Amino acid sequence: MSEMNPEDVQENWAAMMTEMNDAVANSFEQNMEAQAAFMESWMGAFEGSMPDEGTTKEGIEGYERAVDVWMEAAEQMTTRLTAAAEGEDVDVQELRDIWLQSANEAFSEVMGTSAFAAGTGEMVGNLMELQEDVDDLSQDTLEALGFATRDDIDEVGERLVELERRQHEVSKKLDRLLEDE
Repeated sequence: MSEMNPEDVQENWAAMMTEMNDAVANSFEQNMEAQAAFMESWMGAFEGSMPDEGTTKEGIEGYERAVDVWMEAAEQMTTRLTAAAEGEDVDVQELRDIWLQSANEAFSEVMGTSAFAAGTGEMVGNLMELQEDVDDLSQDTLEALGFATRDDIDEVGERLVELERRQHEVSKKLDRLLEDE
């Protein structure tokens, strides 16, 4: 077994620490970007609405629980990085998994609140209203261009059903007349 040159050991250690630092920095950056995007989306859902005090309190508590999850993940990272600095073989994938698992848990904490449900419900309601407005506009446009609208198609369908009903009645009467002869 060959002896390791102290300079090689130092270079290997520096390379390993650089790789780990880069991985941690990338994970942390991605985590912060995910948190920011999630909070921006969540706050957008509440824009223009004012939930009641209980709902607001529950939403804040859910966010506090999510922050606790993030803090616990940071502690786990510190523990694993310390272990790596002390010579333990720590896989970079393990560090990534800590942040991914904490992101899932934190999002669950926030998404499980009635505040999030209320905001999501309001957003869905707004989207349905927008869809209805777009549908009305397309019907008006079709009518202005001389094309058949949904209302026209519905009317034709109703007339066809009525014609089929009448035709069935006429067929029955005709069958009775033919039987009587």
